Amino acid sequence: MNATDSAVDARLALRRRVAIAAIFFVNGFAFASWVPHIPTVQTRLGISAGALGLALLAVAIGALVSMPLTGIFLGKWGSSRVTLVSSVLFCALIALPVRAPSLPLFVLSLFALGAINGAMDVAMNAHGVVVERWMGRPILSSLHAMFSLGGLVGAGCSMVVLKSGFSPAAHMAGAAVGGVLLVGAAARWLGPGSAGSAGSTPMFVLPRGPLLFLGGLSFFVLLTEGAVADWSAVYLRHSLHADPHMAGAGYAVFSLTMTAGRLVGDRLAATFSPVTLLRTGGLLAAGGLGAALLLNHPLAAVVGFGCMGVGLSNIIPLMFSAAGRTPGIPSGMAIASMSTAGYGGFLAGPPLVGFVADVVGLPLALGMLVVFLSIVAASAGWMGTSNRMGEPQVDQPAG
Repeated sequence: MNATDSAVDARLALRRRVAIAAIFFVNGFAFASWVPHIPTVQTRLGISAGALGLALLAVAIGALVSMPLTGIFLGKWGSSRVTLVSSVLFCALIALPVRAPSLPLFVLSLFALGAINGAMDVAMNAHGVVVERWMGRPILSSLHAMFSLGGLVGAGCSMVVLKSGFSPAAHMAGAAVGGVLLVGAAARWLGPGSAGSAGSTPMFVLPRGPLLFLGGLSFFVLLTEGAVADWSAVYLRHSLHADPHMAGAGYAVFSLTMTAGRLVGDRLAATFSPVTLLRTGGLLAAGGLGAALLLNHPLAAVVGFGCMGVGLSNIIPLMFSAAGRTPGIPSGMAIASMSTAGYGGFLAGPPLVGFVADVVGLPLALGMLVVFLSIVAASAGWMGTSNRMGEPQVDQPAG
């Protein structure tokens, strides 16, 4: 290969990486655009916290239905095509919940949104792995940072738009159009996706032993993330009586600090042991939320959610690394299994908080998350005592 060919390959690699990063950004942006409208829809439909939690459960059910089917679609049509189709559909469906005229239609729209979001989540991560293999070096952490950045931008734009007096329906229509345009711009450079290799080997194992323990911890961590995403705005607006345009501030700051934490995560992992990072992150997240709940003030809540973002930002990558070193289980299968457990927590968090809030109130329900995060911090010693993280394992392409 001559120098010209190398330069062309380098440019193509950069374009493919930017293209899939844009898809991750769209997913975070669209989801965060919807979050601040949850309390508005709750008020408009006149539903309780428990009913809202039950409605949000439809998102989880939709995702759990679609995820196994997405694996079939990936094997038949390839990750690039499935990523594009699911991304466009996700942008279209994100505008539906705010328009729902009744609780049944609200639940139906959330089910559809959850189904296509689950498909997009699986597809874009699968295509991220394809691009990662093509480049020959890890890029998934930076892709997830783009998801966080998208969440930050989406939440920030929501605050500005709502402050300007736009209706939720108009805002979400604009977010949907913007997302589709960005997906369209990325489509040209996504590159080919794997169409058959995913089905040639097992892609899932039941967690057991150390992997079961890691799956349990990831369940708690992502349960907390899901709860913050769906309940931070409700807590600020209804429990602390913050101004409507400030409802999205908690999730915006959470996304900002999580993005910042992920951007420096590799450097931190090279300096500190996984035990130190996990324990510090868990304690910071638990302490920040706990202090915010005790202070019972909107500003304290925003700061507390920011502490959670920093604390949680690098815990899941640490667990991915530990799962990849699980004895007797191939790295990819172990990480897939742990990710499934964690995603289950992300989906279960919002309805669980809603059910508990109906009994003891939302502040105490959020206090439950402090307990979960404390368990994560207390379990840090199990991760091992090495001073440095090992290099992430990246599967090499066949041939």
